[in-house]
Amino acid sequence: MSPAQVSHGVPVVAAWGMGIDSTAMIIEWVASGMPLSVVLTADTGTEREETYAFLPLFQQWMDERGIEHHVVRYTPRRFKHWPPYFTLLENCLTNATLPSISFGRHSCSQKWKIQPQDRWVSDWKPAQDCWRRGRKVVKLIGYDASPADSRRYAHREGHISERFDYRYPLRELGWDRARCASRIREEGLPVPIKSACWLCAAQKVDELRSLPRWCLRLIVLVEARAGPRLRSVEGLWRSSTAARPGSMTAYIRDQRLLDPDEVDQIIAGAPVDLVEFQKAAATVPLEDRQLMRDWIERFNAGIAHVQA
Repeated sequence: MSPAQVSHGVPVVAAWGMGIDSTAMIIEWVASGMPLSVVLTADTGTEREETYAFLPLFQQWMDERGIEHHVVRYTPRRFKHWPPYFTLLENCLTNATLPSISFGRHSCSQKWKIQPQDRWVSDWKPAQDCWRRGRKVVKLIGYDASPADSRRYAHREGHISERFDYRYPLRELGWDRARCASRIREEGLPVPIKSACWLCAAQKVDELRSLPRWCLRLIVLVEARAGPRLRSVEGLWRSSTAARPGSMTAYIRDQRLLDPDEVDQIIAGAPVDLVEFQKAAATVPLEDRQLMRDWIERFNAGIAHVQA
């Protein structure tokens, strides 16, 4: 790659998912002298603790190099009679559903990651000026050249946008995830974990086992809240395999990652209490309503009660 590969005066936006691939992509892009206008990170509110711990480390790396960066979030516009929500978890609990990936769809990425970034760019003057000139903003996406990411890339290959010219620098370089991790180490940075929501259906068994108790409790709650409406899937993992059930709650119970009595208490009581909270919200003007996160904080306080 060389700077000549990006037209002069065209804004370049990097999508940073806080994981290995996109981190290595930005490091190498900058080291190669390529222009980079801004880095955008979409926060779903449900990333793992290790990912949020890496966030300020790489933000400092970008600050030291004068790279503009922003964290963007999906902001719901209408709450009807529900308590306001601002994360994927809060969305699922409010609407008694699971992330779309649990139903074989991928609209949660579109809603919580792609749309907030594109909305930010649409309000950004350099992008507006670029479009006014009839040009396209360059958007960098961190798909690597491994078989797994090649399958993801295949879904986007040939995708045409009126506003964006999509670039995949890691694929242009032929880098797989191992090479990306090596590049991050060469830069003197710790290698982040795979960026993923802790309630994602793509989560492996070992990843679930490594989650803290508060995440496990919320997973049980999400499945219990959505349970009465589920018809085609067993739970967050969709359907059973030889390695695990379709319900993460069933695995958590069977493996005693939480005490079975605690699991039963969550299933029996928490969804009922949540519905009562929502009903109360319907009687209060929007500006005076408690947030969904207020209820979740009270639910998480149960960890201390159980451990006492």
